Amino acid sequence: MGKFQLIMIVNMAFNVLVWLIIARCVLSFVRHNPYQPIIKFIYDVTEPVMAPFRRLLPAAGGMDFSPIIAVLAITLAQKLVVDLLYMLL
Repeated sequence: MGKFQLIMIVNMAFNVLVWLIIARCVLSFVRHNPYQPIIKFIYDVTEPVMAPFRRLLPAAGGMDFSPIIAVLAITLAQKLVVDLLYMLL
């Protein structure tokens, strides 16, 4: 595996996580079966990422802003990790 392939895989993993959080936000507006495998997968993958932000920033007026903060933190981490990989490899 080449240097650029590894960086692309890491970059793609961060992007997939961001899109899963967006999908979870969309799912919060529709009635869905939480036991459906795809929906359960989305919740299982995103909950460990979003839970710390939810504890730091509780819902205000019925709105949960933790997905916004989570996406910003993931994007920052993505930039740092990808730049670090470029420097190290």
